[in-house]
Amino acid sequence: MPPGKPMVAWYAPEVLAKTGLKSVLSGTIGRQADRRLLDAVARPQPLAFDYSVEGDGGAREELWLDYVSDLGDGWDSTYAVASAVMAPTLDVRDATGKVHSTRGGDVLVFGGDEVYPTASVEEYQARTVVPYAAALNHRRHRPHLFAVPGNHDWYDGLVSFTRLFCQGRRTEGWRTKQQRSYFALKLPHGWWLLGTDMQLESDLDASQVEFFQKVAGRMGREDRVILCNAEPAWIKQQVKPRAGRGFLDHNIDFLEQKVLGKRVSVFLAGDLHHYRRHENEEGRQKIVAGGGGAFLHPTHLPRVDTRPDGFVLKECYPPQRTSRRLTWRNLLFTGLNPAFAAFMGCVYTLLGWGVAANLNEGAVAAPSFREVLNAALQSTGSLVLAAGILLGTLVFADDRRGRRFRQVSGALHGAAHLLLALLLTWGVSVIAAPLATDPQWSPWRDFLSGLLLFGGGALVGPLVVGVYLLLSLNVFSCHPNEAFSSLSIPDWKNFLRLHFDANGRLTVYPVGLRRVPRRWRPGRSAEEPAWVPDPEDRRATPPALIEPPIVIGRSKALPLTSDIGQFAPASLPRDEHPPPGPV
Repeated sequence: MPPGKPMVAWYAPEVLAKTGLKSVLSGTIGRQADRRLLDAVARPQPLAFDYSVEGDGGAREELWLDYVSDLGDGWDSTYAVASAVMAPTLDVRDATGKVHSTRGGDVLVFGGDEVYPTASVEEYQARTVVPYAAALNHRRHRPHLFAVPGNHDWYDGLVSFTRLFCQGRRTEGWRTKQQRSYFALKLPHGWWLLGTDMQLESDLDASQVEFFQKVAGRMGREDRVILCNAEPAWIKQQVKPRAGRGFLDHNIDFLEQKVLGKRVSVFLAGDLHHYRRHENEEGRQKIVAGGGGAFLHPTHLPRVDTRPDGFVLKECYPPQRTSRRLTWRNLLFTGLNPAFAAFMGCVYTLLGWGVAANLNEGAVAAPSFREVLNAALQSTGSLVLAAGILLGTLVFADDRRGRRFRQVSGALHGAAHLLLALLLTWGVSVIAAPLATDPQWSPWRDFLSGLLLFGGGALVGPLVVGVYLLLSLNVFSCHPNEAFSSLSIPDWKNFLRLHFDANGRLTVYPVGLRRVPRRWRPGRSAEEPAWVPDPEDRRATPPALIEPPIVIGRSKALPLTSDIGQFAPASLPRDEHPPPGPV
């Protein structure tokens, strides 16, 4: 069996508690002590890593670069993407049947959220490092890796991220060069790639803005920029505007509009775990490619087909109709999230067990619903727990449609749980009432009541959550993250392969994996990775293009220069070919 982990069970109580605690702590500490400010002083870094020249100082004519974001989740999805990225060559077919030959990237960029659910050395090793090392398996040279931190990387204050990606470490899958959590790459023919660190506040610190101002000062007038942010601000600011983000108060806006301007030809981001591309009349691209391994996000929300500045939706993956259909899987919430089902069974048992026991004590007839309601209202423990459930559903509710909608939807969600718990308690009391007068079964009455309450709660409690999420997303366009994290869908993965050719053109190949393999066997030769798909898993699909390649040309070629005083040479390890062997 492969040495990997399953998809993160986001609704497992221990995962919810751990992730929530990490989020609160990292947000609180991050506001008081921003690690980026310390690294700007303690970690000197070249203004740019220069990939525009070869090791002998001559101009580099072409370069292949891979972009992968939102990885480090389940083995099947993360390794499927990794094995495609790390292959020496990859032939991908488009919708017309035409085959495009591509080459494994000399440079690999992780675009954010390199591990789930929270950052730690152990999770990085198991969910990210091991899959990429096994996928490479000495088939070609190790790429140079640059990583953009996402919010999940910040959950331990960026400690593990810095240790893995910012200390020049080499693994069996890559070699790192960056010293800070943000960086600049000088690419062939006047192209640049900038990776930012948005921390948890979706903002850039002053030292980082100053760094990119210096980088922009070294760019030629005709140079073009690929800007990599951990989040797609062009989508998130429309869906949920941030209070106080007025006139260029957002440093990312300042960087885009005042520092880089229209030099930015391509915006790349992850965070949303799907593929979505917007384009304007000038041919500038805004691409979300967060399909590196994490659970799938819906594409039928948010509704951002057109923006005021003219960016229009060109493609999304999976299609919106498919995304809407997948949401119906929430009706299977109980079976998809067994740990959460057990938790809800315990909650329903605590709500009704004492009430049922009091009603059946000395009962000679089955209680009416009114009697059950009165008994529940007289139970202090049940009232306190009911108040906790209402508070929890109000906190859980989505506020993207306003505070009033959040209050109403949260209250209705909580009321549905309480009503079903009351009905379940009534039904259990009716079943257990005859046992109260039977000496043989009387000692087992309370045990049977608790067992029935637990089983019933484990079935109907998660179903209520599933129906709530289904209606929230497909009817009211709310809870996109919660409605799909519950499904843990490993399929519909994607990554971007970028080719800078000898003519100065950039070609973007959006590679998708419709269904990742679920079964693997060990590789049997040096040309294969450590694990390959089992031929008997016939439902798995090979990598293919999501849409035809996106070609972005240049108005004219520019002379290539390299200021060694400002840029660090970045010779690619063309001569690094380790002997074949297992990882």
